[in-house]
Amino acid sequence: MRELIEPTVVLRDSWLDSSAEWGGEHQDGAGLWEAGDLSTAEGFAAWVQRLREQDDDSRPPTADWVPANFWWIVEDGTYLGAITLRHALNEKLLEGGGHIGYGVRPSARGRGVASWALGAVLDRARARGMDRVLVTCDDGNVGSARTIERNGGVLEDVRDTWLGRARRYWITLGPAGAR
Repeated sequence: MRELIEPTVVLRDSWLDSSAEWGGEHQDGAGLWEAGDLSTAEGFAAWVQRLREQDDDSRPPTADWVPANFWWIVEDGTYLGAITLRHALNEKLLEGGGHIGYGVRPSARGRGVASWALGAVLDRARARGMDRVLVTCDDGNVGSARTIERNGGVLEDVRDTWLGRARRYWITLGPAGAR
């Protein structure tokens, strides 16, 4: 069964296996900008703790930080990917990055994992009282574009951003419990 869970040291080995699959590529939604040395158990635990502390809404957003929740996408005890819900947008995230970022490990792609996770996080955004969210993807990432569109994304534009050429979608959210 798929579930979204808070990052945990219990899945370190599965996370490291997933990371090896990425081959050094950026992993959207994983919060690796918060990571230090993940090769040690201590470094991994410190990173997990930093991710779990990012949802502090009492801290005001800055040019480089907004409060966010990080979840890991897990199925039967295996780490499949990560997804993030940012509670607000700063100028940088409005241009590219948006409210939600996600990434699925290469071996789990093509199974609806990203679409399921995005739908689950949209429910959590609704529960937070958010009325619409911005979700972006690389212009050439057809799979991600389809995932966003399947979840109600309406393309606003395609533009050059700090992340590269990006497709920017808005998803309007109804009341909590609506889909």
